[in-house]
Amino acid sequence: MSKVTTVLVAGIGGGSLGVEIGKALRLAGRYVSIGCDISPLAFGHYCGVFDRTELVPLDGYLDALVDLCERFRIDVVIPGGDQPMTIIAAAGERFERLGARIAANGSDVVAMLSDKQRCFEELERRGFAIPRTIALVDETDAERAPLPCVVKPSTGSGGSAFVFFARTREEVALYAAYLRNNGKRAIAQEYVSTTGGEFTVGVISRRDGTVRASIALKRAFPAKLSIAASGQDFLISTGITQGHIGDYPEVARVATEIAAAVGSVGPMNVQGRIDGDGRFLPFEINPRFSASTYLRALAGFNEVEYFIEHLRGDESVPLEIRSGWYLRGVTETVVADGAILK
Repeated sequence: MSKVTTVLVAGIGGGSLGVEIGKALRLAGRYVSIGCDISPLAFGHYCGVFDRTELVPLDGYLDALVDLCERFRIDVVIPGGDQPMTIIAAAGERFERLGARIAANGSDVVAMLSDKQRCFEELERRGFAIPRTIALVDETDAERAPLPCVVKPSTGSGGSAFVFFARTREEVALYAAYLRNNGKRAIAQEYVSTTGGEFTVGVISRRDGTVRASIALKRAFPAKLSIAASGQDFLISTGITQGHIGDYPEVARVATEIAAAVGSVGPMNVQGRIDGDGRFLPFEINPRFSASTYLRALAGFNEVEYFIEHLRGDESVPLEIRSGWYLRGVTETVVADGAILK
């Protein structure tokens, strides 16, 4: 009898990518799943998604993950957030020596796409249509910013953290200074209206760089859950995606061409909007699974299951698409006094 595959998900906070990955693993029904997080209050510890969870320290985080791999004979490690992704991708060989495969993109792809300034410079160099994007290095750069625009960090803006809408150069300068004062490099990116639609696209590529499949979701904004900020002339979305999964061939085509061009060898998520000329313009690219992963799995596109089995040499997992509206809400749980992990 073959050993059941044991999967470690690193990062399982509430509303996080890690919990959504855990749901996709549970839906597949063939894995032992272990979640870990630095916080004893992480929702994933108590939501019943994982077979077991562990508390790990912030100091010595990587060593703690390696220890978990040794203790539980982990077969596959999946980053559950941007910070774990960067740490794990850079230490891939260390996990491989233990027999644990990394279900993530290549470290060079992660390094390139995790820096938005570098990412969009690369896309523009390769001929892709993008919103005009400039680095805001000092006060004078605000004079070159496209208006209106979105001001955000070049790294670490997942879930629309520290993302601002600016109509004037004074606002650009103000927000950029705020980000710099908080130790963040800022960029300004041309604002594209939601009139033509906002999409999130999952693209899964094989280890040889060939694209296996993609799935597009047209976002809907029926509740504040999906809206970070809005006004009469703008909307900034959150990382909590919901909407319609269906056939959007032109959007999917652009996303798959981006994945192939940057050398993606794993999961990738492309977010973008349709501009006034009908072009799909990406504004955010993450070289990892997306928090929409479980919605996609419900649609028949379990990219987590597919990629784990691909790493094991099995290409038989189907990636189908059942069109329809895929909606999300908030789930609560109660943890009794004395039951918090220590």
